[in-house]
Amino acid sequence: MLVVENLIRSEINENIQYNYSYRIIKDKISFSEFDKLDIQSYGIEVERQDLIDGKLFKVERELIKCISPHRHKVHNLVKMLYDNLVSPIHVVDVVGEYIDEYITDYDEILKDIYIC
Repeated sequence: MLVVENLIRSEINENIQYNYSYRIIKDKISFSEFDKLDIQSYGIEVERQDLIDGKLFKVERELIKCISPHRHKVHNLVKMLYDNLVSPIHVVDVVGEYIDEYITDYDEILKDIYIC
């Protein structure tokens, strides 16, 4: 797993500093039924670090692997999360329907490979 993009944002609320990181991660997904084929895949990791007086006291993180083989689609999701300051605990609720839609991207890639 490799981080290929990282958007960072901070917010201070009632003496607590919240540092958010919205990352695009790159990985491979294997389709062993198709001659051990590996397809490049992108996912999302969202992390929030909570600090009081500069001291870390809580970390929340959510990781969703293999959303789509198309980086631009995952980038748009990460940008939406970043723009709306979505917490890690709400990531799945916010992007769940997109993920359900994007999963068919892998079928399209496989179809293109095996039609050729």
